[in-house]
Amino acid sequence: MVFELKKRAPVETETYVSRMTFTTDVPVGEVIHNHLLSCSPDDLLADAARRMQQHHVSSILIVENGQSLGIWTEADARKLDFSDPALLKHPIRDYMSSPVDTVKEDVSLSEIALKFQQLRRRHFLVVDQDETPLGVVSQTDIIRFQGLEHYLCMRNVRSALRNPPLILEDSLSLSEAVKRLKESGRDSAAVQFGSSERYSIITERDIVRWLAEGIHDRYLRDVCVNQLYAVDEETGLLQASNLLKRKGFRHLGVINRQGQLVGILSYGDILDSVEYEYVNRLQEALHSRDEALKASTSHLRLAQRVIEASLDGIIITDSRGIIQSVNPKFTQVTGYSEQEAIGQSTGLLSSGRHSADFYNHMWDALHHSGYWQGEIWNRRKNGEVYPEWLTITAIYDDDGEVSQFAAIFSDISDRKKDEERIRRLAFFDDLTGVANRRLFQDRLEQAIANAHRHQHRLAVLFLDLDMFKRINDSLGHLVGDEVLKIVAGRLAHTVREGDSVARLGGDEFTVMVPEVSSMEGLMILAERINDSICDPIVVGSHELYISTSIGISIYPDDGQSPDELVKNADAAMYRVKADGRGSYHRYTDALHHDSVRELTIETRLRKAIKENVFEIYYQPKVDLAAGKMIGFEALLRWFDQENQQFISPAEFIPVAERLGLIGTLGDWVLNEVCRHLVQWQQDGLEILPVAVNISAQQLMKDNLAETVSRILKMTGASASWLELEVTESCFIPEQADRIALILHELRSEGINISIDDFGTGYSSLSYLRRLPLDALKIDRSFVMHVPDNEEDARLASTIIAMAKGLGLRVIAEGIEDERQLDFLRQHGCHQGQGFMFAKPAPEKQVRSWLAEKWCPVEYCALAASE
Repeated sequence: MVFELKKRAPVETETYVSRMTFTTDVPVGEVIHNHLLSCSPDDLLADAARRMQQHHVSSILIVENGQSLGIWTEADARKLDFSDPALLKHPIRDYMSSPVDTVKEDVSLSEIALKFQQLRRRHFLVVDQDETPLGVVSQTDIIRFQGLEHYLCMRNVRSALRNPPLILEDSLSLSEAVKRLKESGRDSAAVQFGSSERYSIITERDIVRWLAEGIHDRYLRDVCVNQLYAVDEETGLLQASNLLKRKGFRHLGVINRQGQLVGILSYGDILDSVEYEYVNRLQEALHSRDEALKASTSHLRLAQRVIEASLDGIIITDSRGIIQSVNPKFTQVTGYSEQEAIGQSTGLLSSGRHSADFYNHMWDALHHSGYWQGEIWNRRKNGEVYPEWLTITAIYDDDGEVSQFAAIFSDISDRKKDEERIRRLAFFDDLTGVANRRLFQDRLEQAIANAHRHQHRLAVLFLDLDMFKRINDSLGHLVGDEVLKIVAGRLAHTVREGDSVARLGGDEFTVMVPEVSSMEGLMILAERINDSICDPIVVGSHELYISTSIGISIYPDDGQSPDELVKNADAAMYRVKADGRGSYHRYTDALHHDSVRELTIETRLRKAIKENVFEIYYQPKVDLAAGKMIGFEALLRWFDQENQQFISPAEFIPVAERLGLIGTLGDWVLNEVCRHLVQWQQDGLEILPVAVNISAQQLMKDNLAETVSRILKMTGASASWLELEVTESCFIPEQADRIALILHELRSEGINISIDDFGTGYSSLSYLRRLPLDALKIDRSFVMHVPDNEEDARLASTIIAMAKGLGLRVIAEGIEDERQLDFLRQHGCHQGQGFMFAKPAPEKQVRSWLAEKWCPVEYCALAASE
């Protein structure tokens, strides 16, 4: 199930409401489509369904001799018996609804909406004054064209749900599923796949599609193709309605804060939630009030109606403050009925929050000027204290004495919340609720001043979530936002009282520890944070695992200012990233030098790419049984002319990936290797296949297969001469299908595919079996300590056995001595490479090896004997 949670934006909604207009008086003839789908009563049910599907409509009119006999809609599809083998052969007259309910083209949309609710219909035939059919109006049309924004913006999705969701097992037959829909009176149902939290959705439209496609004896798991798109239950109805229009959906899943499915929202639910009588009465009352205020005293009765319909609470008291009358809004806001309020003092509403001086000042103003206005806190009948904006005006009799007071008030709780929200937007992160960069900066400045004054140390922890980008790229930003909210909550619960958590932006968080008593305690806190974030995170149907890299800086040792402390903690965090992620590191002076070094490499790397100063080195791959050379691995080398030394790939490859230059380097390597291979063939040398490493960024490009094919054609190299090595960490579970498709495209060109550094990534046996693999490469970390280390030996032998079971060649990296070679041979490892045979060498050396038909194992034996 794809749960996409939508964040509401109340400030924007408030701005939008001020521009709304009421459009409920639009005639239905102005919004219907002129095209009217019809058929003969003798047409087969399946043919009618097929036509409805082709024209994307929810109903079809049954016409004979120019007369409308009936109508068949998607709602009627629920009445069908899918267990009937002759179902598709029945004429549509057997299932149509008759007679057809009609409305005239000049009837307003608001009247149509009330008819839908009163008659429980979902379609009406629209006719002109001569009863000629013009089109069909549906509930969907009402929501789309009636202009109900003024009402929908005040309600959330939860308020429109009438029933819990109907959830069906995927093992149900279609006939049983349709029967369940009919019995429950639902127009949709969620389909659960097994015991998982993954859901699809079936609707009446799917039933019509099954009919159109002639499907009636299948199971839900065979035909459910539409995933359930879901929103949070606090999402506004206006936002949900707009989402339905924009996405072209007719249903939305609704989930609670725990990610559980609590309902399925339809256009019918939205329509049923609209209290049309209240909306229309309110419009009339507002209009009447404006007219009454302009009229003379002879319109007092009309003015009374305006008061009763007013959106503001109104109280009339005598000169002593005893309530004489109230309007319905008073009861709605305070909870006190008219009978409970009349005869009571206005002290009935006192909150107890104001002093006697406050009320004395109010009464003084009323007696002297006859007017008071201001903000006041009052209490509802249920005891809840709320803020209101109150205006009191004195009413004088003919003698100029105060005879009554008229008080008009409005509940400003929402305005107060908006003010608080605006304040939070200024100082708190809107997504996660923790402090934002501005508030963190203020707190850090105060903490530094305090630490300086009392001569103690404070710490800044800079956190960055590892591999977070792949969650956004794979599952979407809505899932990513939920992950950030969960992480922020875990941080807030993990840190100590007095520590401050903030989100600086993206997936970057900070924790400020205002007083550090010991480094040991700080390290324990960092470990506790890592442990809490590493726990599985469940968002909808997704179970996600993430870690974080933490950099630590300490005042005054590592910086004197907020910017310096944050910058140095950030530098320490990047060291953790470079060392493998998922840990923590304290800032040191060496990190500053590393940062300068990385910046230098970045500058020189761009220049090196522009000047094409790279070189390919080749390391032989050896058949361990025969002892002969059977291929090479191509390795990129960069000799920096400025410093007259090689720069390690471990330094410049991560920089190239961060700068987005790895694709350019990868294409250059492929082109250069193919060029060398063609030259070797032209010079009469034996061609041995060359393995080229493919980065994750290259693999995720849609045009990788196209790029490789273009390079092969341009250089004249054969696809069988290439082997592409894909690091196992590239196999991101969320992109499994896409990666498999790309590798199949490459394999279809005749290119061999192998997994590099096996045992260090995300792959599983079930996934490996889906990939077009030729070989599996054991990471050097598993070979380094065999046979002495029992655990490494067991892992290496297991990987070899597993790969052979999958029919894959096994290649071992990092073979450095005879004992490792003997172990690998005994366990049936096919191929290997390492310093024992040869170090990577330039292309000139490869020519010598090929010309001499060099045998690495014989060479090693000879060297050992000497």
